[in-house]
Formats: sequence, C-alpha cells, structure tokens
Amino acid sequence: MKSREILDQTFEGKRLGFEDAVFLLREADLLELAQAAGQYCQKKHPDGIATFQIDRNINYTNICKNQCCFCAFYRPKGHPEAYVLNQKEIEKKITETIELSGTQVMLQGGINPDLKIDYYIRMLRDIKRKFEIRIHSLSPPEIVYLSESSGLSISEVLVELMKAGLDSLPGGGAEILVDRVRQQISPRKISSEKWLDVMKKAHALGLKTTATMMMGTVETIEERIVHLQKLRDLQDKTSGFMSFIPWTYQPHNTALGGRSFPTIEYLKMLSVSRLFLDNFNNVQGSWVTQGKDIGQLCLSFGANDLGSIMIEENVVRAAGVSHRMSVPEMVDLIKKAGKIPAQRDTEFNILKIYSN
Repeated sequence: MKSREILDQTFEGKRLGFEDAVFLLREADLLELAQAAGQYCQKKHPDGIATFQIDRNINYTNICKNQCCFCAFYRPKGHPEAYVLNQKEIEKKITETIELSGTQVMLQGGINPDLKIDYYIRMLRDIKRKFEIRIHSLSPPEIVYLSESSGLSISEVLVELMKAGLDSLPGGGAEILVDRVRQQISPRKISSEKWLDVMKKAHALGLKTTATMMMGTVETIEERIVHLQKLRDLQDKTSGFMSFIPWTYQPHNTALGGRSFPTIEYLKMLSVSRLFLDNFNNVQGSWVTQGKDIGQLCLSFGANDLGSIMIEENVVRAAGVSHRMSVPEMVDLIKKAGKIPAQRDTEFNILKIYSN
C-alpha cells in the first residue's frame, strides 16, 4: 500500500524523496514500478516516440594509469596489447561512421600520462577541419587529468577544447558518486566532488553533458540513491544534463570479479531513476549491457531512449559482453515495444521518424 501511495504522489507532482526511493527499490513490486515509470515517461514524452542515434565510440588509447579494478579494458604501458591511435586511424573510423549515417563520435580513452593537452587539441581540431560531425567526447577524469598535467584550470581546459571542436561532454567516470565506493573500485580515479565540479563548470560554459551510473559493484541501495540525489541537485542548478544513462557492471575479465547484476534489479533501478530524476528529460535503457530483449523492455520501465546502435564499442566488450544492432533491428525493436522509432542527434533533436 505504501508503494502505491508513494507512486501516486510522485505522478501527481510531489518530488520523490530519498527514503521513499530507497523503499521503492527494496519493497515495490516490479510491475507496479514499471507501470508508474512508464506513465511518468509518457507524461514527459506524450508523443510516444522512443529515440536512438547512430554514432561511434572511438577509444583512442587503452593505456591507463588509474587501473580501476572493475575495468577489463585498460592495459598498462608496455603491455603487448597497449595502444594509442594515430590521427589517420581515428579519421578512418570517422569516415566509416559518416558512411553509415553517423552524426556523432565519442572519443574516450584511458588516462595515458604520455598524452598531453596538445594531442587532444590537435585531434579535435583536425577532425573538425575535415568532417562535419558532432564531437561528444572526453569525460571528467580525462578533463581533470588535462588540467593537472597542463597547469590550466578545469574551465580553461574546457575552453581550449571547445575552441578546438568539443561540442559536448559524456558522463563517463561517474560510476557511483560516493567516495566510499570509489575508494574500493577506483582509488586512483577522481573523487565524486571533482566529477560533479567538471560538470558544473562545463554547464556554466554552455557545454551540455550526459550523466551516467554504473551499478552492481560494491555499492548499497542507499548509495545508488545518493548518486541520483547528487545528479538531481546539480541539474536543479544548471539544467545542463541532456540525459541519464544507467548501466550495469560487467564482472568478467576484471580484477574485481563478482557476479552479473540481476536483470530485475536493473529494471527496478531504471524505473526509480526515471521517477527520481524529475528534472531530466531523457533516460536511456542500456541494451549494450543487457541485450536486445531487455533493451526493448526498458521502454516499458521508464526509458524513452536506447542510445546508439553502437558501430563500435570496446569497453563493455572487453568484459566479455558483445551486443550489436543494425538500424532496421533497432527500428523493429522499438515498434514491437509499442513506440514510434526516431533517430535523434546528441541533443535529442529528431532527425528521422520511422512511422511505417
């Protein structure tokens, strides 16, 4: 009964509080949550459209000094599998992306001490000189590294990168924005405060960003809601986040190990996220980590977006999970979920509606 009261009050406009969100995650019925989150999503997006985009993740280096124990992607310097892409290799990947109707490229990599800010500025500038494509790239850990290695402030780094061609900032490196968790799974990575500070400064400069969450390592249910609370509080101040993207830890080939996150728990967290983040327009379902079938289900659990068809993805694949999707498959998947498929750009402008 309490779950129903909380959900009814939320739908009527009362902001979902911390304790109530924890209660819903612990006690609410899965289908009851799905119905509430679905109705809330419909309220936000009454046109019934579910979106996706065509882009490519380009991991320019897998060398990383942070060496997070949950990551299967990084390699230490000198490892036979360590690499740094040169500009020609990056541009070849971008050419392929555009040929496949891609509108965005996301360049992200490890924290490689050999790469300084000049590498990044040159990379972005050359891309913009040769291609008409959105650069939604780098993440707060990379920005903080560039600040520390260059002697520039966070804002100064962002300004230089924006001049070179950076259009928006992805939300990588958030994991769980609670330092107890971060000390266990990524002690060399930036603190939760630093992550939030980068986003705050980016928003102040007019640079839109996304926000992410990686669930399923060592965090508690309460700490997941703390994460959402920090995102909601910053969004109240800046309105700079374009979307929220929750995904699950993939344990294979990692030092941390553990078990895969239960699908039911993921769907419950997705629904509670949709209800809690009332100031976020868009919530993304993670078919990349959950697979196509669960990705489709996400559209009934509060998500209005399924992210990218993923021309290339390396980080999740390194943990032994590899899902691929073509545009026709994505369109069919969305239609069968009872939604209208539409291709979008980074800022959720509709580029094409698949109505037939």
